[in-house]
Amino acid sequence: MNNYQEALTEAARFMKAHDRFLIVSHVNPDGDTTSSALATALLLEQAGKSYVIVNEGETPSKFGFLPRFERILNLSADSLEERFDAVIAVDAADARRMGEVRHLFAPNARILNIDHHPTNDFFGTVNVIRTDAAATAEIMFEVMEAGGFACTPELATCLYTGLLTDTGGFRYSNTTSHVMEIAAKLLRCGVKPGEIAERCLEEITLKHVQVLRRALQSLKLTHRNQVASLKISHADLCETGATSEDASGLVNYGRNIEGVEVGISFCEPEPGVVKVSFRARAHVDVAQIAKSFGGGGHAKAAGCTLKGELAAIEEQVLAKLSEVLGVGVHE
Repeated sequence: MNNYQEALTEAARFMKAHDRFLIVSHVNPDGDTTSSALATALLLEQAGKSYVIVNEGETPSKFGFLPRFERILNLSADSLEERFDAVIAVDAADARRMGEVRHLFAPNARILNIDHHPTNDFFGTVNVIRTDAAATAEIMFEVMEAGGFACTPELATCLYTGLLTDTGGFRYSNTTSHVMEIAAKLLRCGVKPGEIAERCLEEITLKHVQVLRRALQSLKLTHRNQVASLKISHADLCETGATSEDASGLVNYGRNIEGVEVGISFCEPEPGVVKVSFRARAHVDVAQIAKSFGGGGHAKAAGCTLKGELAAIEEQVLAKLSEVLGVGVHE
C-alpha cells in the first residue's frame, strides 16, 4: 500500500473514530468546495455521526439542489458557540483559505485535511493531498471507496457536481481518463447529468446578464494584448440589484479572447473589498500570483480578496502581471 492509499484509509478511519464533526471549506465556495463538504456530511451520516457544516460567507444558491445544502451555516449571518474536537477541511489550500472559522476549533482539535491544491501547506493532523486530482470531489470518491461507504444517489450527485464544475464540464486539461471512469461509476449510481449540467453550467440569472453588459464595457486589453481584464464596482452591483454571485464567471470572457494569456476580473461586493479572479491559458501560473496577494488556487484558475480602492487594486494587480510577463501594462 502506497502513502496515498494509506492516507485514504486513515481519512476513513478518522471519520469513524469521532462522534461529532465540524466540516469547513474555503471562502467564496465554488462547486467543488460545496460538493465536497456535502459529500463529507453524507459519508458521516452513513457512519452514524453528527456534524455541523460552516462557511465564512454565503454559499452560491445555484448549488441549492445538492442534498444537505440547507445544513450549511453562513458564519457571517449566524453565530455558533460550539467548539469541535474533530474538524474536516475540504478543498482549502491553507488555514487562511478557511477564513474566520478557527475560533470554532477546540484547543487540541484534530484536523482531517482533504485537498487537491498544489499550494496546500499540510495543516492537518491527517492530510490527504493529491495535487494531480481534477477536484477534491475526486479524492472524496476515493475516500468513499477506501472506507467501504455506499455510493448512494445523493452522494453520487455531490461527487459528480464537484467533478463537473472543476473540469469546466469535462473540458479543461485536468479531465483525465480516471476522472471519466469515476464519472461513469457515478452515473451508474443514479446521477442525472443533464439536470446537473443545466443548473451548474447553463442557467444564468437576468442580473448576471445585466452585470455582464457593464463588465464588457470595462473590458481592457493590456500587456501587448496578453491580459484581458474586466471590473464590476459596488455601484454597478447596487444599480443592477445584483450580488457577487451574479458576477461569477465574468473572468472567462476575458481569458477566452483569442491570443489572451491571462483573464482577470475585479468585483467589489462591498466598498473597499475587491474579489480578484484569475484564469490562465497556458504559460502563466496564476496560483502563484494569487498567493502573492494572500489568495490561492490552481495554476490555471486562482483568486484572492483584497482591501482597498478598486482602481488602486487594479493597478497593483496589473503591475504584478508586468513582473510575471516581463511586459509593461501599456506596451
